[in-house]
Amino acid sequence: MKFNYKTKPFEHQRDALKKGADSNNFAYFMEMGTGKTKVTIDNAAYLFLQNKIKHVIVVAPNSVYLNWVKEIETHCSVASHIMCHKLDNLISPHLNDPLKLTWYLFNVEALSHKSGLKKVKEILTAGNETMMIIDEATTIKNRTAKRTKNIIELGKYVSFKRILTGSPVTKSPLDLYSQCAFLDRSLLGHDSFYTFRARYAVMHEIDMGGRSVLLPKYYTNLSELEQNIKKFSFRCRKSECLDLPDKLYTQYYIDLKDEHQKAYNQLKKNAWAVIQNEEVSYSNKLTEILKLHQCVNGHVKTDDGKIIEFDDPKLDELLNLIEENDGKFIIWANYIYNIEKIIKILESKYGKDSVVSIYGAINAERRIQNCKRFENENTVRFFVGNPTTGGYGLNLVSASHVVYYSNSYNLEVREQSEDRAHRIGQDKNVLVIDLITKGTVDEMIIAALKGKIKLSAKTLGEEAKKWLS
Repeated sequence: MKFNYKTKPFEHQRDALKKGADSNNFAYFMEMGTGKTKVTIDNAAYLFLQNKIKHVIVVAPNSVYLNWVKEIETHCSVASHIMCHKLDNLISPHLNDPLKLTWYLFNVEALSHKSGLKKVKEILTAGNETMMIIDEATTIKNRTAKRTKNIIELGKYVSFKRILTGSPVTKSPLDLYSQCAFLDRSLLGHDSFYTFRARYAVMHEIDMGGRSVLLPKYYTNLSELEQNIKKFSFRCRKSECLDLPDKLYTQYYIDLKDEHQKAYNQLKKNAWAVIQNEEVSYSNKLTEILKLHQCVNGHVKTDDGKIIEFDDPKLDELLNLIEENDGKFIIWANYIYNIEKIIKILESKYGKDSVVSIYGAINAERRIQNCKRFENENTVRFFVGNPTTGGYGLNLVSASHVVYYSNSYNLEVREQSEDRAHRIGQDKNVLVIDLITKGTVDEMIIAALKGKIKLSAKTLGEEAKKWLS
């Protein structure tokens, strides 16, 4: 196929586009870091140039959908107009420009509600050829969920559909049904979930608190299922992509919720007043910045030592990431509050034996044991720690994902903690993931680290003036 790329693709991305480009319904089952977003953007541009589509609807988790703006601007080879749900009036007369591809970006949660559903329907009934993309498609794996039913129903009115995920099966092969049903139920050869289940799962009844529940006993005919899926999908794992660099970076952007945002805005005003005061010490200025940083990470420690808690959207995103990706994770967080909360929620979801940790509360002997367990025990999937405490000297090459729940201001700490997984003995590509709260001090810290700016207490105060102005 002939296509003029805006940004040079890797060979596996060329292969992915070649296989999926002209399909009405296709799945890009590509692990995080392999560039499935770029492939899909190229696919949309290709179909636009073929006069097959005019509009693209992207449905993605909250932390991801705004990141599509940057990705479209970077990779899309055709002139585009980008509209974001909640930020723009999505139906506007000037969008009928035949020379531009129009992108509509939706948070997946919006399709659980009538208002979001209505907006998508308005786009679909505008009489224009449309492509619809479900990013992180496991968000619709639950066939009984309202948003899943809504999205599958909307898919009936779309010319071209794509689903994107690194791990289409997170708990059970039955997860595949609703994801593929959005594309086209006939692709799997089953018009209903029940005939699909009857073919690939043997069920049995168990008693749960006096109530009879039907659950899978084991799965069958899986090689057949795999072969069927191959017909309309492209599978790609980082370990198979010999053309990728050995260290990859990606960012997930997250919005604060209303009350959380109000608290941050107030703290920002307070910090600005303190930083402007030339008579205030650098340490006191630093304290104000630290409060802002704590706030975007779900809590604030008051002057009298009390903890004010917020509903932290980073936790939700962390769990989404883990569910979407296989392999072991190193999770770095700056504050004990976050570390202990992450440990608690991971133990609750994946079991106590799935998590080890290194931070101030863990003694030297246990730290050594925890590292050994993480490296040698398959059941231990998560290493949670403070990068200042655990970011030096450790060998954690069994991990292929390094997540920064929060970042240190210290450039050396960041570089050292990244390299716990990326060092001699590592035989996989390492993906480094930053969870960034949009429009906050999070972004400023990342920018400083990327710029290799070493922030001392003094320089931090000066940088903060730029951040808060």
